[in-house]
Amino acid sequence: MPVSTVAPPRPAVRQTGLLTWLFLLNAAILTVYAAFIVILVPDQIARIDEQNKVANLAIVMTASSIATIIIHPLIGALSDRTRSRLGRRAPWMLLGGATGALFTMLLAGAGTIWAVCLYWVLMMLCVNSVATVGSAIVPDRFARERLGVASAVVALGIFVGMGGGVALAGIAVNSIGIGYAAFGIGFLVVCVLFVVFNRDFSSLDVRREPFSWRSFLAGFWVDPRRHPDFWWAFAGRFFLILAYQSVQSYLLYILRDYIGLSDSESTAMSTLITAVMLIGALLTTYFCGRISDRTGRRKIFVFVSSLIMAVSLLIPLLLPSLTGMFALAAVFGVGYGIYMSVDTALMNEVLPAADQAAKDLGILNIATALPQAFTPALVGVLILISGGYAAVFIAGIVFAVLGALTVIPIRSVR
Repeated sequence: MPVSTVAPPRPAVRQTGLLTWLFLLNAAILTVYAAFIVILVPDQIARIDEQNKVANLAIVMTASSIATIIIHPLIGALSDRTRSRLGRRAPWMLLGGATGALFTMLLAGAGTIWAVCLYWVLMMLCVNSVATVGSAIVPDRFARERLGVASAVVALGIFVGMGGGVALAGIAVNSIGIGYAAFGIGFLVVCVLFVVFNRDFSSLDVRREPFSWRSFLAGFWVDPRRHPDFWWAFAGRFFLILAYQSVQSYLLYILRDYIGLSDSESTAMSTLITAVMLIGALLTTYFCGRISDRTGRRKIFVFVSSLIMAVSLLIPLLLPSLTGMFALAAVFGVGYGIYMSVDTALMNEVLPAADQAAKDLGILNIATALPQAFTPALVGVLILISGGYAAVFIAGIVFAVLGALTVIPIRSVR
């Protein structure tokens, strides 16, 4: 897809300052993700219809994930073509932040499953728009030899957001109106401040090809024969996120129905378990990102981390207790931290074209959205067929191993 034959110049910014803001932006995005996916939406759905909560959660999460699959490459492509004084990314970040805050507040008042589904889908479209243009900041402004550090900082933001989101959700769950509004306003404030303190070059003078629907739509296809590494990286992320989502998306229900905790206990333990996973990830993320930059290697980190995650998912099968869940979180966190330390770097090194970074990263982000779409239905089927959650952990092990294997054929990255 012809977007622009010349990418806008990189703005002169202090990379330390930009790294700090990338950390804050990704923390804000994941705070919203984690709070609503792990605690708030499942709890809201259970309050509306306790008996059918698993099926209803599958419907709601699948609908939002399908919408997200569309929005990632679409917003990425539109961002690449955007010409404004604020640059290519800022207008979409501001729009996504404002509309995301609005739909977060509307979600608080939803009293039926279908109302929850509608506002949740719209909210996720907005939040994922910010995530898409935010991911393009890294290839826009960082050289290849700094991608590992940038990847690690993004991952740190993700992990802090995951832990903070679940912790804050535990507080907000009993005060939906104020809690939901706080999440929405906080998200908007971070988006605005990121744009204010990280000014991009104007893209008004950047040349772009005339718009054509045919070339625009054709640009969403990346030829696997010409760019096989792009699709191997896509597959690796898909399987690893699927392994993560299989457990994390249903953590609240696993604690209630597999471990046997009460509603209040499961909410509190979700926060602590996520915190343990966060600590495990923080111990490895930045350190491994620095090593990856120094050695120029990415694949070995993905391979080892995938196997660590697979091993961690064995623990609750052998020890189906709260202790087992904490052990799972600790070991999985270490593996996930290693993976995330190089994930962004690996993805940026397999991009087909520098001037279409947001669109191509949007396609790669589908590898994150697809598991979110498949997981609720998949987990629901596994639970119905097996009569319990053991099959969920077994499936997660298989997905993690497949994630390790898919990195082997990548040739353009060491």
